[in-house]
Amino acid sequence: MDSIDDLFRRLEQLNEIGAALSSERDIDRLLEKILLAAKTITHAEGGTLYRMTEDRQSLRFEIVRNDKLGIALGGTSGNPVGFPDLPLRKESGEPNNSLVAAYAAINDKTVNIVDAYSEAGFDFSGTRKFDERTGYRSQSFLTVPMKNHENEIIGVLQLINSLQPESGKVMPFSKSEQRLAESLASQAAIALTNRQLISQLEVLFESFINLINLAIDEKSPYTGGHCQRVPALTMMIAEAVNKTTEGPLADFAMSEADLYELKIAGLLHDCGKVTTPVHVVDKATKLQTIFDRIGLLDTRFEVLKRDAQIATLRHLLELREKTAPEAEAACWADYWREIGSLDDERAFLRHANVGGEAMSPADQQRVREIGTGRRWRNTAGVDADFLTADEIENLTIRAGTLTGRERETINHHIVATIKMLEALPWPRHLKNVPEYAGGHHERMDGKGYPRGLTREQMSWQARMMGIADIFEALTARDRPYKQGMKLSQAIEIMRKFSEGGHIDPDLFEVFLRQGVFRHYAETFLDPGQIDTVATG
Repeated sequence: MDSIDDLFRRLEQLNEIGAALSSERDIDRLLEKILLAAKTITHAEGGTLYRMTEDRQSLRFEIVRNDKLGIALGGTSGNPVGFPDLPLRKESGEPNNSLVAAYAAINDKTVNIVDAYSEAGFDFSGTRKFDERTGYRSQSFLTVPMKNHENEIIGVLQLINSLQPESGKVMPFSKSEQRLAESLASQAAIALTNRQLISQLEVLFESFINLINLAIDEKSPYTGGHCQRVPALTMMIAEAVNKTTEGPLADFAMSEADLYELKIAGLLHDCGKVTTPVHVVDKATKLQTIFDRIGLLDTRFEVLKRDAQIATLRHLLELREKTAPEAEAACWADYWREIGSLDDERAFLRHANVGGEAMSPADQQRVREIGTGRRWRNTAGVDADFLTADEIENLTIRAGTLTGRERETINHHIVATIKMLEALPWPRHLKNVPEYAGGHHERMDGKGYPRGLTREQMSWQARMMGIADIFEALTARDRPYKQGMKLSQAIEIMRKFSEGGHIDPDLFEVFLRQGVFRHYAETFLDPGQIDTVATG
């Protein structure tokens, strides 16, 4: 007979257990907590937690514990259970009521057995064989179905050998222990169902995010990889920060929920690129729009060469009656000089079209001189400048391949990202996603965009994403307009950014000291990009 004090103590335990179950996020740990809690409040020596399979035809062993035998399988033990599922029906299709766990699930009934060896109606042959093999004595059993809020059986909780606390003697499970176990099973079933629903929603939510990134990837193969690599690098930086025990970040730590929030922000940081025109995102050369217009310039040069040849031949025809070989030779010399000049200018413009880190003012001026100094008869038969104003603007881009307007179009993606994310009804644990994702183009000195935030106005998480975004862009090997930098070159640029107020210097120090850059490189970069980096 249970004492009043003992019952009150176990009821308090039940309340504490209920609170603990409701806060557990990891399903494996949750299942383990359920079984361990049931063992505690019923003084059970061992137990098993089964879950219903998805097809609802069997019970699957999830957690197995036995204190006397030192058995710990499933859950956080790291040891697989390895037992076959318990079928709920026989091969004939009849209910498998001979197995006590299956019976409890099929009939939604608790089964309280005083002694398995003398119990009629159930098949305990497997239990007897286990006892013979291990020297154990399975005696009292308490098997409780777990039913969720929709009255659906989702599992079975089975406890073995209730021990008398003072003597350690095996006792039958009392009625009060049965009621406590049933109450716990009910709470546990709801907690487990809620956790599963939350997990399913999280998976669905992340699937929608991946769908957005897939849409970006389908638009442009050059940004799809970026959308995956930046969040991966961001999380590497976050993990390194959590390990930091010295410096300004020693006291800053992110919980599991904080890390998940940052992960979501990382996945969504460029979602606004769904609004960016493909021809701007993929602009590999200065003259590229829907196609690379350098081909049009090639055609114009060929027209000019043809015109030069025609003009020379006309001149030669005029000289035929005079028979002047010297003048004829001079005509051909002029022709070949013109052809050479045209070929040289074409090669120069083709080189200028590629883009690079910096175009010299002299080269920019030469583009203008070719564009307005040369004339050609266009398809309308009108004498015109060799290059249009738009072509001159594009070919004189100082760095990269984007004009000022096109760069504004690209930069607008972050404004679109912020608008899209701020329009969503974020739950409390994800409320910072818009701020984290929307701040990765800001600078520590306030010269970033779109809001011109300073270091003090930004969270550590947004600053982490800023470092990840820049480093990925420098080392990316799938951009249409450049090759991926070597590690040492990228780190040197990042170092200058750190000193110049572009990125956070404290985070960059962690990035270097913890070797985050090298871990990222080994995972995502070509071996040829990985070289020696001075971190001192």
